[in-house]
Amino acid sequence: MPTREPARPPGRHVPVRVPARRSFGDVLAGIGALIVLVALVGGVPYALLTYAGPPIRPELLDPGVWTGKVGHTTIMAVLVLMVWGAWLQLFVCVLVEVYAGVRRVGMPARVPLSGGMQFLANKLVSAVLLLFTAGAMVVPLVRTAPTPAAPPVTAVAYSAPIVEQTLETPKTKKVYVVQPPHGRHHESLWEIAEKCLGDGRRYPEIYRLNQAKEQPDGTRLRMADLIRPGWVLDMPDDARNVHIVPAGQPREQTLREHPGRAHVDRPEPRERGEAKHRQPEQQEPRRTDQQERKRTDQQEGKHAERQEGKRAELEDETPTDRQPAVITQPQGGELTQYLAAASLAAAGLLLVLARRRREQLWRRLFGRRIVRPRDDAAQAELALRLGSDAPGARVLDVGLRMLGAELAAQRRTPPVVYGAHLSARSLDLWIHPADDDPPAPWTAADGGQIWRLPAHEGRLLPDPRTQPYADPRTQPYADPRTQPYADPGPRHGGTPYPEGRAQAGRAPYPDSRAQRAGASRTGADARPGGAPQADAGAQRGGTPQAGTGVRPGGAPYPGLVSIGTDAAGRVLIDLEAAQGLINVRGTQTTAALAALAVELATNLWSDRMRITLVGFGGELTAIAPGRVRAVGSLAEVLPELEAGAAPRREVLTGRITGSPRSAHYLLSAVAPTHEEARRLALLARRDTAGYVVAGEVPHATWTLEIGDDGKARIAELGFEVDAQLLPRRHYQALIDLFRTAGRLEGEAIPEAEPLAGLHPPAVEIRILGPVEIAGLPPLEEGRMALATELLVYLATHVGGVHPVVLGGVLWPRGVQDMVRDATIARVAEWLGPEHLLTDEAGRLRLGPDVRTDWALFRELVRRSHNDPTARAVLLEKALGLVRGPLLAARGPGRYAWLTDDDLEYDVTAAVADAAHQLCELRLAHGQPDAAVAAVRAALLLAPDDESLWRDLLRATHATEDAVRLRAVVEGLTRRAASHPYGGAMAPETEALIEELLPTWRIHVVRESSA
Repeated sequence: MPTREPARPPGRHVPVRVPARRSFGDVLAGIGALIVLVALVGGVPYALLTYAGPPIRPELLDPGVWTGKVGHTTIMAVLVLMVWGAWLQLFVCVLVEVYAGVRRVGMPARVPLSGGMQFLANKLVSAVLLLFTAGAMVVPLVRTAPTPAAPPVTAVAYSAPIVEQTLETPKTKKVYVVQPPHGRHHESLWEIAEKCLGDGRRYPEIYRLNQAKEQPDGTRLRMADLIRPGWVLDMPDDARNVHIVPAGQPREQTLREHPGRAHVDRPEPRERGEAKHRQPEQQEPRRTDQQERKRTDQQEGKHAERQEGKRAELEDETPTDRQPAVITQPQGGELTQYLAAASLAAAGLLLVLARRRREQLWRRLFGRRIVRPRDDAAQAELALRLGSDAPGARVLDVGLRMLGAELAAQRRTPPVVYGAHLSARSLDLWIHPADDDPPAPWTAADGGQIWRLPAHEGRLLPDPRTQPYADPRTQPYADPRTQPYADPGPRHGGTPYPEGRAQAGRAPYPDSRAQRAGASRTGADARPGGAPQADAGAQRGGTPQAGTGVRPGGAPYPGLVSIGTDAAGRVLIDLEAAQGLINVRGTQTTAALAALAVELATNLWSDRMRITLVGFGGELTAIAPGRVRAVGSLAEVLPELEAGAAPRREVLTGRITGSPRSAHYLLSAVAPTHEEARRLALLARRDTAGYVVAGEVPHATWTLEIGDDGKARIAELGFEVDAQLLPRRHYQALIDLFRTAGRLEGEAIPEAEPLAGLHPPAVEIRILGPVEIAGLPPLEEGRMALATELLVYLATHVGGVHPVVLGGVLWPRGVQDMVRDATIARVAEWLGPEHLLTDEAGRLRLGPDVRTDWALFRELVRRSHNDPTARAVLLEKALGLVRGPLLAARGPGRYAWLTDDDLEYDVTAAVADAAHQLCELRLAHGQPDAAVAAVRAALLLAPDDESLWRDLLRATHATEDAVRLRAVVEGLTRRAASHPYGGAMAPETEALIEELLPTWRIHVVRESSA
């Protein structure tokens, strides 16, 4: 959602007012369009009939025209027919546009083969309709929302408090209906206050009026920066652009009667303040307070980022009188505006988050689920999932590593890459000096100044860290589906993991708690109590073992980091290529530095890295503690940096030949002193590290200027892009998300509501595996996925969902009301009126004959708790419903609402607990094979819950089959070593294996050596 907009320096913000009514130019345009339209529709056929004749002339009716010689009269007849045809096409386009404009059906129907003709008709008809209908729409709008007369006020003495004595007035109140998102834009209290109260800083008044009041969807306002579409907010008495309803009217009825925006009043000069009924002395305190608030905001400087947000557009919802709205560019808009736009950073963050979630599952207790994020943290995860570009990150990562491996094989030093451009078509590296001989499959462009990797080639490249080398010029590429960054698709295991994968055989980042605690590793290098590694990624990216045939896969350019996007893709710069200081300037310096730091700390195209943050970013250790450290001043780190400087050529060569040094980057939000700037400039010229410093730095090589318009410019490189920023609220949301993922205590699983019976339903929605709808005919291709998601959401939210809320859930990036309503109507027709019901509040809910397999699962488990004699049978029936990962095979981008919902967390924990209970029962009754079957059924849905693997180990050990137990251990070892979210097992799991199969490490080492 949007946050509040930071205070601007005086003179920078020039508000632009929307015209209150049509201008004289609009009237002239409408009259001109009418004349042209009449001339085309009536004048053209009149002229044709007068001078050329009817459409089909007698010459064309003569059968001999098809066999005889064609004369000039025949040619003229054909031309006349073509002109008549063109006029008929225009006439049909005009009819279609007039019908759409008068009936307000939204998007007009498309007339075949009439693109330009229909565009012309649309412009002419729109201008004419605007001329004739705009003025007529004012009267009904005014009648529908009569403003109650303002109460008289009695003034008292200046020395006494100001008191307003109101007379009895009709019992009405003003309300505002929160609208669904439009594109990436969600409404916020700040924006509503600015639009309705004239000042965004008055948002606490709206918050206090609505705090803890139940909304139509059953939720309540708890946080000032978290509102939802479909909420009905009570507004102060002086609010504008709102609905006026009876004071006692329920919110559900208000939402049903007023689902859209209220008419935006155009204030007349005498109506621009509500103080026309007040005495002059009563107006002064209010103005003084506003001036004081304005001065306070201007003094806050950088801390004003907490008041980021988007200026509301003053738009008239009258379809025929809509003027183009002017919106001030936001400096800190909704979460998705920045987090989803940072696609490469999002891919890296999701991998780190997945690793943390896996560690949470290691320590999950019976009867509890892992802690899920809420509020801004949940919205941050949603934004990351929407924006993550895992395929692009893989192309960048594997493409650069393969480039380094090829250059190492040719004994060439990697060139200086000062910038990169990643798009859907290719990865371009801007190099210096020019070189027209890049290794295949890279190609040279622009005289060798650009090395280009086509995207389709990049997607087929094998990862040089894990695949035996095959010369791409003589051997086919490996199947990309076996690669660690394969298209994420539906994730396996049903755990609330993000969509994306890390490379096989290593933890994606040096922040694993197991590694920091010194947990032992598996594989060829496994040893009990192994020392923790400084960077797990470096272990797999170093010198290959003899005889493996794996080429060095070091990361040659770990300092590549996004600065923003242009029209074609994402622009990155290499912090090391400046070979000097990089100066960051502008009003959003800290937001730019935070974005750089987050992407550097989590990028996939690096191995060993250290990031030093000066004056900011101490909280980033919650994301990457093995990479990030924060200090208070440059004086603390300058001596260390000067002692560790290394030449660039030596470092680049070491990275691709298997002997890399740790990359180091300094990002300082503290402006250096003159002496510190001089030392940094000298250090940067002889060191490979990257140095990014805020403030006025005279010795800078590059200057990254962040403008008030949100553009990032580097004049020395000729770059101008939409800046990648991380404002304070978004930064804090990320920190909260990762702190939540670090909580190990878990949450209680909510109790299930009892079902009326276990009879087969008329319609069953199966989600414990590939999603299926039983009992309904299939919809046409292309509509089934959305309709199924709608049914799944309704089925898992039995209290009902308002259509406005449903629109925001299914279309998180925004949707038109017409599309939303059409989708709901289509599903209602498909499902039948007896299965899709609407309550008095307008909420949609499914009928009693529609049920999910998840609801049946919970009911069976609930009954097992109350019936010890049938407990094993009921649990076995419940686990028999599990067919695979939750909602498996769902399409990309679907079910994004799971990030802010309990469903995924509850299902994973409940299935694992049910399997554990049944396993214990079967083992107690001497049935180890049945216990193994119970655990394997649950592993179909929750393979990352290691408590299930421990149950499987114990159950298999109870069968007294050593070969079978060894197969389970080897399978678990291989799975842990190649896990997409990092290669390790929980310490408890390793300890259990040591007890049950003491010789397991010997066999693992022998297999790896072989």
